[in-house]
Amino acid sequence: MDFTPIKYSLVCCADGHRFEDTGWSLADPQCGCPSLVRAEYEKKQYEPQEDLDGFYRYANWLPVQRTLKGSGTPVTYRSTALAAELGLENLYITFSGWWPKIGAKMTTCSFKETEAYSVCGRLGADNRKILVVASAGNTARAFAKVCSENNIPLLISIPADNIGAMWFSKPLNDCVKIIASPEGSDYYDAIALSDKVCTDPAFMAEGGAKNVARRDGMGTTLLSAVEAIGRIPDAYFQAIGSGTGAIAVWENNLRLIEDGRWGSHKMRLYPSQNDPFTIMYDSWKRHSRQLVDMTPDQARKAASEIDAKVLSNRKPPYSLAGGLFDAMEDAGGDMFKVSNTELRYWKKRFAELEGIDIHDASAVAVASLAQAVREGSVKNEETIMLNITGGGEELAKSENEVFYAKPHLVLDPALPPEDIISAVKDLF
Repeated sequence: MDFTPIKYSLVCCADGHRFEDTGWSLADPQCGCPSLVRAEYEKKQYEPQEDLDGFYRYANWLPVQRTLKGSGTPVTYRSTALAAELGLENLYITFSGWWPKIGAKMTTCSFKETEAYSVCGRLGADNRKILVVASAGNTARAFAKVCSENNIPLLISIPADNIGAMWFSKPLNDCVKIIASPEGSDYYDAIALSDKVCTDPAFMAEGGAKNVARRDGMGTTLLSAVEAIGRIPDAYFQAIGSGTGAIAVWENNLRLIEDGRWGSHKMRLYPSQNDPFTIMYDSWKRHSRQLVDMTPDQARKAASEIDAKVLSNRKPPYSLAGGLFDAMEDAGGDMFKVSNTELRYWKKRFAELEGIDIHDASAVAVASLAQAVREGSVKNEETIMLNITGGGEELAKSENEVFYAKPHLVLDPALPPEDIISAVKDLF
């Protein structure tokens, strides 16, 4: 399929400095403080490319060089059952996952596919480096699927305790390798392991929230919503581990305002965390740009206690310029924390009301919406977007054969970089 990449430049969120993307720019080399960079597209109006398959219909606002096979899109629909339960007149659910009945066909059952198809599409076809992705689970599964199906060399780093998230509808291609930090470790340990690998020039860090392709891929959830609704929502709900998804929709909200056809307002952001892993919630409630202190031991303990394991990033992009603190300050809104008990209740209730199973993290978002309604943070007539970031896993597993991947190596992140690199290189 013929594809012409859209033109864009990069803008530093700290000082507005504009510069050209060298192909994998993750920061402004001239900026003297921690800052995200944002893609500014030549095309100012949001117009889906109907001639492109799946996710790439959003390519006008994606920094991609090529399209890849196998993608699906988020699907937005107007809720009746959950809306009635909560007393809401205009509740729209953006669903990412496996639910063919409504057209949702993400085989990993997670909106992390939007990140993977965007990031991997940003990679040039001539790239020879091995992409490295650290993940608590869903991101790893998404990147593994995309890279496996498109023959892109990939190294996944994941905590050993989360390896159950590495399930697939078909065996992985040999171009994908998995390493794990030991049992009892957390997502940050997996990041530390991947960071050491990336000190070798044969490997390249995916970049996480700093990668504009990741954020703009996640931001397609809002594009799906405005197409269905016809306007920018008033309020947005999502569970967060890093907060990147909330940053992403805020950025696309700003682009839609510049477009001018979808409204001129900023939708309020209502991200939520699974108690007791509440580092961003605690920081926001203090109205602190700096994250509250959380030691590695405290983080590992809290991560072990929450049901929604993917919401356990202790170094999220919260404080830096253009990060979640700035997004919340600009858009307005609030944060919520949700107990495992609340999560379990709303996970079951959502399935009963809407007719599809959802992930634990998605149930955190539903529970936070229920809290907001009780507290009066949202009005019943407001247009609300609920981002269900993953669902349909039970349905997918009942309809398809399931293959579980195992780590090729379990490595202690405290090992010297040269020992880790040597062991990992032998895998390829």
